[in-house]
Amino acid sequence: MLTIYSEDHRKRDAKTELCGGVLVEPFEKPSRMDYILKRLNEVSLGEIIAPKDYGLDTILQVHDKGYVSFLETCWDEWIAAGMEGEAIASTWPARRMAQKCPVDIDGKLGYYSLAAETSITEGTWEAARASANVAIEGARRLLDEKAVFSLCRPPGHHAALDMYGGYCFFNNAALSAQTFLNYGSKKIAILDVDFHHGNGTQDIFYNRNDVLFISLHGRPEDEFPHFLGYDDEIGEDNGEGFNLNLPMPKGTTFETWRKALFQAMERITEYAPDALIISLGTDTFEEDPISSFKLKSDDFYTFGKDLAELNLPTQFIMEGGYAIDAIGINAVNVLQGFEKGAN
Repeated sequence: MLTIYSEDHRKRDAKTELCGGVLVEPFEKPSRMDYILKRLNEVSLGEIIAPKDYGLDTILQVHDKGYVSFLETCWDEWIAAGMEGEAIASTWPARRMAQKCPVDIDGKLGYYSLAAETSITEGTWEAARASANVAIEGARRLLDEKAVFSLCRPPGHHAALDMYGGYCFFNNAALSAQTFLNYGSKKIAILDVDFHHGNGTQDIFYNRNDVLFISLHGRPEDEFPHFLGYDDEIGEDNGEGFNLNLPMPKGTTFETWRKALFQAMERITEYAPDALIISLGTDTFEEDPISSFKLKSDDFYTFGKDLAELNLPTQFIMEGGYAIDAIGINAVNVLQGFEKGAN
């Protein structure tokens, strides 16, 4: 299986995350990629190549222009304002407040963010752009391949039309879906298997029927991002019936999770997409530090084989997974299981 990867992800090396009321070393860190790359090479999964630079055209089809401009200039504005730490939002346009973007950088951060745990740092723009290129390159390559792995960092599925958070800045799965559509596909399915709900992907496609979005995740009443991911969110207008959320409680085992996977696969088969995008988070793993499902490493291989039964051109896009020592094994197990099931 071909892997797309960019070393430019290392330009984002945040030192600050707000967790449990204190500042901690971020769970989303550059070394996550090192463990995955090591495992890819150990099992000789296939060639690893760098992406081309695809500019901003596809990004601006998926994200608000003002939001993209904010991400590009945020760090410079933060430094120019005399701030000493990393850029973290401290105020938001909450209920019954004006939904207008301020001029002050502190206000802009709150306007464009959905959570306070994710800082913007020097190099964040360049890393996010590189991650977008990895996603778009993977979609382009899938036109000639059966399966492709886009090893994206930063991840993307929490990035909405005009908001960042959850370590995400550009929505890589959405960029891939839009790329497929730009090249003639009529219907694309995105299956999000990350522990956390793909709120950003849902936001982008909620009114559309050319992209089916399905998410398996921890219940929003229990887990981040809390304010999307309920099972009564089914899409609106043209998108009604094309959004399926399958939330599950803390402690969910693979047996229960796999039943939800089969339900998702049935809906994908019914939809009959031209291609399938997997938002691949491995934070469903039993030892993940910020999640609560109980999947074991062998389970990732099994559901990779399950996904192959859909017999669709499939792009895997890396999302979350924070049990660093196991992330390589778990992520590559999915890919190896898929290859085994496809043969």
